[in-house]
Amino acid sequence: MIVTTSERPPVETIEHAMSIATELEVSYAPRSNKTIRALQTKWEEEAIVVVSPQEIRLMQEGQQPFYFHPSMALVRLKRLRSGGNDTLISVSGAVTGDTVLDCTAGLCSDSLVFKYVVGEQGKVVAMEASRTLHVIVREGLQTYKTGLADIDQAMRGIQTVQGQHQELLSRMEDNSADIVYFDPMFEKPVTTSNSMVPIRSQAVRESLTREAVKDAIRIARKKVVLKDHRDSGQFERLGFRLARVSASAVAYGVIEIDG
Repeated sequence: MIVTTSERPPVETIEHAMSIATELEVSYAPRSNKTIRALQTKWEEEAIVVVSPQEIRLMQEGQQPFYFHPSMALVRLKRLRSGGNDTLISVSGAVTGDTVLDCTAGLCSDSLVFKYVVGEQGKVVAMEASRTLHVIVREGLQTYKTGLADIDQAMRGIQTVQGQHQELLSRMEDNSADIVYFDPMFEKPVTTSNSMVPIRSQAVRESLTREAVKDAIRIARKKVVLKDHRDSGQFERLGFRLARVSASAVAYGVIEIDG
């Protein structure tokens, strides 16, 4: 992987790209009016992170570009804004002022919905093991504009952390969050969307362990929530009560924390 810029970048964009390259521990390649394909050939790299004044994109040969976007979160939030319900919010019981740990952030779609619900008084920490996904999503959360001020404010308020959730959870204090949420990469995808391909290619596959769940129970004041394929077998293996199954085979399990 290398990092470059959009064509004819301002100085600030070049400096930003160099900073991103340092963070990702990869080389910075000046654009120099070259095409992405020419850079891929010159550097013998299939994956190129392209930094522009507006966004960061991951370009991979044979795949759709990956960049931050709210995805289905925007549809869900519009439903909530109009007084509707959201399955994750109903299952988790998240309310204004809660602290939520999203242990498998990905595009931060669920983190965004959580943050909108918990509000300014609440807190959402989004953990992502993949350094590349973390950087692209972190930057996008600060710059993407939906045209809806309250949703944009929620995006800006998410705290992103890079690292493997099991290691991060092991260092956290008891009873330090209200809800701990896991949405590991499904072994059986429920969608064939091309937009998910770059995410799956960059994601760090972290199997959810009993140790991580044990830490989550120690940390959570209200609930631990797991989203997975209904046929994954993970709910039973890890001690979650099946709470909701959707028509798409997505299921939610919960562990209630006693007083």
